[in-house]
Amino acid sequence: MGRLAELAGDGDDEKSRTFVFEDEGHTLGNILRSIINHYPDVEFCGYTVPHPAESKMHFRIQAKKGRAIDILRQGLEDLSKVCDHTVHTFEMAMEDYQDQMQLNAS
Repeated sequence: MGRLAELAGDGDDEKSRTFVFEDEGHTLGNILRSIINHYPDVEFCGYTVPHPAESKMHFRIQAKKGRAIDILRQGLEDLSKVCDHTVHTFEMAMEDYQDQMQLNAS
C-alpha cells in the first residue's frame, strides 16, 4: 500500500475524516468501504478517485461515536484478515486439487 494522509479542512472533530491513499484506487476503496459500512458506529463511509490520471483515492469516514482513524485502522485489520483467509482457502483448494490429480494419474 502507498502512503496515507489526512485531507485538510476536517477541523477538530475526530469523528469525521477524509483520508488520502496514494497509489490506490477502486480495488482497495470498494472492499474497504464495504467492510467499514457494516460497523454499527459508522454513520457514513465512502470513497472517490478524484481523477483517473491521479493515482490517489479519497476515503471518507463519519462516525456516530469514536474516532474515524480508529475505524479506518479496524477496517484495514479486518481486510487483512479477509485476505489471509482467502489465500489460505485458495492454497487448501490447490492442495486438494493436486492430490486429486495425482490419484487420477495413478
